[in-house]
Amino acid sequence: SLIAYNENLSDQIQGIVSYTALLHDIGIKEAERKYNSSDYVYQHREGPPVAEKILNKTGVDKEITDRCCFIIGNHHSYNMIDNVDFQIIAESDFIVNAFEKNLKKEDIKDIYGKLFKTDSGKNIITSMF
Repeated sequence: SLIAYNENLSDQIQGIVSYTALLHDIGIKEAERKYNSSDYVYQHREGPPVAEKILNKTGVDKEITDRCCFIIGNHHSYNMIDNVDFQIIAESDFIVNAFEKNLKKEDIKDIYGKLFKTDSGKNIITSMF
């Protein structure tokens, strides 16, 4: 994530952000299969077990795997943000979703004020929208 790169994070936090960025929506296919829906509630439920299997197979440390799975299982729940790794995933995901869904500027401004905390995330979203 560009945000993570610009925030000068430790290697461990950078790793968590990288793994989570790659896997945060991994539950969509399983949610669609089980519930015929990609609603975030189902993504949050189905994503962590799939991500855990992948991270375990690749030899990722349990502590890092657990953290990634926590973020994946809550990445649309902004009230659950508890550290910079989660903050960066939430900001990055919102930027992509705002662009893909062509959100109105008023809606982006509203979320900006409530969600964005990193200087890098603020700079990116204000330059895009």
